[in-house]
Amino acid sequence: MSLFENEERPRASRRARRGWTILVVALILGLLMSFLPAPYVIEQPGPVYNTLGTQEQGGKDVPLISIDGAQTYPTAGTLDMLTVSVRGTRESRPSWAELLSSWFDSSHAVVPIDAIYPPEVTTEQRDEQNAALMVDSQQEAIAAALTDLGIDYTTNVAVGAVDPSGAAADALVAGDVILSVNGATATDVDALRAALATNGTDAPASIVVRHADGTEETVSITPTVSEQTDAPALGISATYDYDFPFDVEIQLNDVGGPSAGMMFALGIIDMLTPGELNGGQNVAGTGTIDAAGDVGPIGGIRQKLYGARDAGATWFLAPATNCDEVVGHVPDGLTVFAVSTLSDSMTALKTIADGGDTSALPSCDAVMASQPAS
Repeated sequence: MSLFENEERPRASRRARRGWTILVVALILGLLMSFLPAPYVIEQPGPVYNTLGTQEQGGKDVPLISIDGAQTYPTAGTLDMLTVSVRGTRESRPSWAELLSSWFDSSHAVVPIDAIYPPEVTTEQRDEQNAALMVDSQQEAIAAALTDLGIDYTTNVAVGAVDPSGAAADALVAGDVILSVNGATATDVDALRAALATNGTDAPASIVVRHADGTEETVSITPTVSEQTDAPALGISATYDYDFPFDVEIQLNDVGGPSAGMMFALGIIDMLTPGELNGGQNVAGTGTIDAAGDVGPIGGIRQKLYGARDAGATWFLAPATNCDEVVGHVPDGLTVFAVSTLSDSMTALKTIADGGDTSALPSCDAVMASQPAS
């Protein structure tokens, strides 16, 4: 045996020990990381609800949409609304091992915890905000559906929130409906602003409000100049209150946010019109809605695409404003159409129901191709 062979063995032995040391350290770090909480949470597909179907409440199935006082018609297939579940809270965060697994799962998204649970907002406040958004979304959905069907209803401005330092702090509360200002009916926010502008800031305005208990009261409020608009204002955030000609009740527990608006509107239209809006097929979708029928963007659309596919949908209606998140992330077996209005969604559903040429409908690929290069 040569001298060089004797020297090589100690070197090889040292390299082996070093390699094992690195491996053991890596295993220990990996084990620790798997249990250490991370500053992230995981978004994943949540429950799917058929707006034409039922939900279990109190041990019995109740319709998601109930209509009383108007003719309704049988429906078939699905008009699914989607949700996103969040795995993790500030108190119970996912481990690094869970995060690593989610990074490689197309249906999951790893997001900073502050994006879901802002430090300055409590869990209770977040839940209250989401619940309020859901209620507003449902009212807007009913209004959008009736607008599409040409059914008249009454619109008033309501108080969404009151600035504690604003002009109306001692006179109005959230939920009050503003019926008139100095005798002028407040049918929308523009009418309210016009009436306040006419009144000015030098004298009180006579405002008739309807409280949540149904009682009406005339209050005097002197507007102040808004820092945002530089115009006379009451110091409130405004929303809309609708008086519909019949009762539409949407019952959905433990779901918040505004993203189901479009699908609620489509479900209402389907129930109020003969035939099957979806041709009896399984259609899913998402998007906010306003009374005019404009469809707005939502969050978590990639998770909702997978949720729709897993629930058995073959067609998906996506807000055109979310198309940048859709392209390249559509799961196999799902065809996505881009919609900007309730009318776009109705056109897509009619084409599906009639067995028409769906390739002629707007797609997210086409929407993105039409966008100017940045």
